[in-house]
Amino acid sequence: MELTLKNNPWWKGEEDYTIAEWERMKERWFPEWVNKISLEPFSLNFIVGPRQVGKTTGIKLLIKKLVEEKSNKPERIFYFTCDLVVDLEHLKKIIDWYLSFKKANNIVSSFIFLDEVTSLREWWKIIKGYIDLGVFKNDVITVSGSASMKLKGEIELFPGRRGKGSDLIVYPLSFREFLSIKNISFSLTGSLESDMKRASLYKSEIDRLFKDYLHVGGFPLSLNRDINAEGSFISSFEGEVLRANKSIEISKEIISSILKKAPSPLSYSTIANELGISYKTVQEYTELFKGLFLIDTALHKQDKKIQWRKERKFFFLDPFIANTFSFWTLEKYLESSIYEWAIQSHLARKFGHIYYYRNSYEIDCIADSLRIEIKAGKPHRKYPKNVLVLDEENIPLFLSVM
Repeated sequence: MELTLKNNPWWKGEEDYTIAEWERMKERWFPEWVNKISLEPFSLNFIVGPRQVGKTTGIKLLIKKLVEEKSNKPERIFYFTCDLVVDLEHLKKIIDWYLSFKKANNIVSSFIFLDEVTSLREWWKIIKGYIDLGVFKNDVITVSGSASMKLKGEIELFPGRRGKGSDLIVYPLSFREFLSIKNISFSLTGSLESDMKRASLYKSEIDRLFKDYLHVGGFPLSLNRDINAEGSFISSFEGEVLRANKSIEISKEIISSILKKAPSPLSYSTIANELGISYKTVQEYTELFKGLFLIDTALHKQDKKIQWRKERKFFFLDPFIANTFSFWTLEKYLESSIYEWAIQSHLARKFGHIYYYRNSYEIDCIADSLRIEIKAGKPHRKYPKNVLVLDEENIPLFLSVM
């Protein structure tokens, strides 16, 4: 009971700790993804994204908004962080307690938030069972996790049980979003060439902020220069690795190998041979890192065909992730890598999948109709007309309008 009250301070009219911390931040914003959460019964919402990205803060901001609405009794809104849950029986007891509390207080419809639920194995059994019994028919259930529930097949375990629910992936801020919270924004025409010309009016400021972005990335703590940002991120990452029954040492070695060899394409076998482990082990670990929204891959594509057996390009989903892993592994990366990762990450979010091409010439990133070659300095050769060559001068402009 006491732990439940601490998780729901608004029941007693008290301020929530997460909101208080958010209000103390110099750089803060209301995340747009929060407005996409379905609030109409019955809904089962899924929110996933890396640790430290602001999922909990976004949920708490939504709760604050719900509490402030006169039509809502504070007790209608129930939150619990599953990092504190020991096992399935514990989760069931917590939910049962709230259901009894809800009935005793004549609450017909409620908003239930279960945060970081993926930290608990087979969490879905309890939720699915209660949905099938009609327990939540008048409620909105929102569950969040730092591991990809879709990758693990957990979202697919709820066919026909989602109601009006939404699936949301929370990413670190893109560079365009980063500019927005720095009060630099401009309308777009939809023409890449025209929009980049428009952005060039702010070039000096965009260039300065891009250098900053390549250092702090789009994570709230890092963006606010919190001295605990890197330590908290690594601690959370190591916790996820151990929960997955994987080795922290092997994780460090694989990430170190990716950093060292970037931006060159790699195979699982190349990494495995260097580390003296099996290619299957490398595949399992990199899939874990992908599931935690830390890295992604670009496969080779030629003549509209994906070459599944060719080497793949690994890229980090945010500069802060790359920089923190570089610090953690003591492995430096080439300057050209961070530029390439920034573009690959942005386009992967926008288009879902990206690819690369390498033959007589190289195309670093293929996304939809875009063909992009990325250079840390000025390009020294010609490329086909349909290939957009980006260098240090125009990379920030490109990312500011895409």
